[in-house]
Amino acid sequence: MKWEGQRQSDNIEDRRDEGGGGGGGFGFGGRSIGIGSVVVALVAGAIFGVNPLTILGLMSGGGGSVQTQQVPSQSQAPRPARPHPPQEEQMKAFVATVLADTEDVWTQIFQSRGGTYRDPRLVLFRGATSTACGQGESAMGPFYCPSDEKVYIDLGFYETLRSRLGAPGDFAQAYVIAHEVGHHVQKLLGISDKVDAARRRAGRTQSNALSVRLELQADCFAGVWANHAQRTKQILEPGDLEEALNAASQIGDDTLQRRARGTVVPESFTHGTSEQRVHWFRQGFDTGDVGQCNTFQSREG
Repeated sequence: MKWEGQRQSDNIEDRRDEGGGGGGGFGFGGRSIGIGSVVVALVAGAIFGVNPLTILGLMSGGGGSVQTQQVPSQSQAPRPARPHPPQEEQMKAFVATVLADTEDVWTQIFQSRGGTYRDPRLVLFRGATSTACGQGESAMGPFYCPSDEKVYIDLGFYETLRSRLGAPGDFAQAYVIAHEVGHHVQKLLGISDKVDAARRRAGRTQSNALSVRLELQADCFAGVWANHAQRTKQILEPGDLEEALNAASQIGDDTLQRRARGTVVPESFTHGTSEQRVHWFRQGFDTGDVGQCNTFQSREG
C-alpha cells in the first residue's frame, strides 16, 4: 500500500503512556462493537476455557444482559513519556495516514450528498483505557464507541491480526481502520441508532441478524473508502486488495466457529460469514457507491 509521505490526521489521541483504568465494566449491549470483537473471544476462550462464541454472544447483547458496575475512577500520577520503538512509531504514522484518507474520502462523499462529515477521533492506547462506552481493553481489538465518536486501537492488535488470525499485510490493517470508521459513518447517518433500538425490541436470533447486517454494511463502507482512495491517490499495490479480502474472510463467523470448535451455528452469527464479509467489502470497492451498501434490504445477507 502506498501511504508514506501522505497527510497524517490531527485527530489522533495518544494514550499509550497512560495507565488504563476508570469507569466500570465494559459491556456494549446493543451497540455496534466492530471488527475486533472476535479477538476478546479468542483470547478469553484460550485463557479461561470459555467457548469464544458464548463471549461474542454476550458482547453483542445476546444470551442475557451484561451487567456493568460503575466504580469511582482513581487519580493516577501521569507516567513520564518514554520513547516508543521505531516500528511502533511507523505504525502510528500509518494509522494516522489511513485515518486522514478516510477523512478526505468521507468529507467528499457527504458533501456530494448535501451533508457534512464530522471527523471521528482515533485513540491509541495500551492495555486498557476509559471510553464513553465503559472500559476498553486491548483484548477486544479495535472498536468504535458511538457515545464519544472515537475509534480505539491498541497497535498490538496488528500482530494478532497477522499471526493469530492469518491476515497479514498493510492493506488488511487499513481495512480494519476503515471498517471502524464505517461504524462512525453509520452513527452520523442515524443507522446505528435505529438498529440499536430495533435490537432492544427483538429476540436473540433477530438481534444477532441485525448485528450481522450492521457489520456487513461497515464492511461495505470500508470498500467504498478503498474505491475512492484508489481513484484519487492510486494507493493500491499488487496484492493489496487480496490482503483486505483475506482479512474479511478470516474474521467471518463461520471461519471463527470452525476454528474454535469445529462446527458452525448460523443463528449465533453476529458479524456475518466469510463469504458475506468478502461480498460486501467487494460490493463497496467495486461500486464506490454508499447507496449500494443497504445490507438491511438486500437478499445477499
